[in-house]
Amino acid sequence: MAEEGGSKGGSNANNAPTAKAQVVGWPPIRSYRKNSFATKKNEAEISGMFMKVSMDGAPYLRKIDLKVYKGYSDLLKALENLFKLTIGEYSEREGYKGSEYAPTYEDKDGDWMLVGDVPWDMFMSSCKRLRIMKGSEAKGLACGV
Repeated sequence: MAEEGGSKGGSNANNAPTAKAQVVGWPPIRSYRKNSFATKKNEAEISGMFMKVSMDGAPYLRKIDLKVYKGYSDLLKALENLFKLTIGEYSEREGYKGSEYAPTYEDKDGDWMLVGDVPWDMFMSSCKRLRIMKGSEAKGLACGV
């Protein structure tokens, strides 16, 4: 009898169910844990100031972190590298000259303005999104024109 019991134990070990592969999304995450993940995500977004950037004629949008840049010159260099274009020199009287494109931004009021028209700190606090317009469209946005 002892041997039969031992052999039964051996056969049970061989017939043990195999471990199931874990299904993606399983086990379900409880709502209080989801909220803690969301809080961490929001904190990460606050540390950066991410803006969407579109360009006339480009079929895609990009996203940049404005807090990375120290001023307009850094931002404009980054936009030139991002979209592989040359942005002309900025003049308060004429806007951007020497380029087919002009960088603009939407402020809190929903108005489109040329990048560089206001001091950097004011730009940082009021910018909602960026758009690189065709120069012909941006003519009316230049100060003093």
